[in-house]
Amino acid sequence: MVKTIICEMLGLDYPLFQGGMAWVSDAELAAAVSNAGGLGIIAAGNAPADYVLGEIKKAKSLTDKPFGVNIMLLSPYVDEIAQIVAAEKVSVVVAGAGNPSKYMKLWLASGVNVIPVVPSTAMAKLMERQGAAAVIAEGGESGGHVGDLTTMTLVPQVCDVVNIPVIAAGGIGDGRGIAAALMLGACGFQIGTRFLVARECNVHPNYKNLVLKAKDISTMTTGKRLGHPVRALKNPFMRDFFTKEYDSSISDEELDQLGVGALRFAAVDGDTKNGCFMAGQIAGLVNREQTVKEIIEEMFSQAESILNGAAKWVK
Repeated sequence: MVKTIICEMLGLDYPLFQGGMAWVSDAELAAAVSNAGGLGIIAAGNAPADYVLGEIKKAKSLTDKPFGVNIMLLSPYVDEIAQIVAAEKVSVVVAGAGNPSKYMKLWLASGVNVIPVVPSTAMAKLMERQGAAAVIAEGGESGGHVGDLTTMTLVPQVCDVVNIPVIAAGGIGDGRGIAAALMLGACGFQIGTRFLVARECNVHPNYKNLVLKAKDISTMTTGKRLGHPVRALKNPFMRDFFTKEYDSSISDEELDQLGVGALRFAAVDGDTKNGCFMAGQIAGLVNREQTVKEIIEEMFSQAESILNGAAKWVK
């Protein structure tokens, strides 16, 4: 088996994090991943604090394994949710879409492993100084909010500047991606898009079908003008947003308002015209629905086979 320091640190069978996808990563999906040996993660997204608390309690009833909560720092409820994860002593907090410095002391004092998502080496070094247990180096291939650097370029540079474990994210959807990330210096992997089609994932069937039909060029990014670009599957909403992003007659406030509720329209309502179906570029490789257990075991079996045969290239 592929075992790394992340397994020892968090009590996992596999050094795998399930991505915290807003309106998708609920207690049921998180518990299924944790029960299968990875780290399931509940996504707080823009949800109110009572929803997040309810999902944490539900996950505790479904698994006795470690799980985490992904906190989007742009959420209007972030202050309350920060207090909740500390009080509930969740195993891991994954902080994204901003700088979690304001909450680090609170979480660390509660014994929570803080593992922020970082888009650059500068942020990685800052998080290490503030006590992060590890960092997630997420490339722009991933779905949702993305940075500029690719996983291939970001991961090794982050590994070179920090002494804490680095988890690779973005563009990983099978054993080949896991093996490649290990060679870049990562000791863990965060995977989101492939879990969208897990049988235990409660996302709308239309969302799953779009991922299953995706090709290599089926995603695009919008929102760079606003400072927070998002990658999602191409559809009428994304194309319209992209057009209006470059229309100078539309203000930033008007543009920002266009995206309000779009992810919920996709994940909950399955609205293929008005929804924002966030997914990574790896969606083109995702072509069948499986259980969480099957997904994880298949990926790591493939990675082990690749790694065991790697010596053939060294003469």
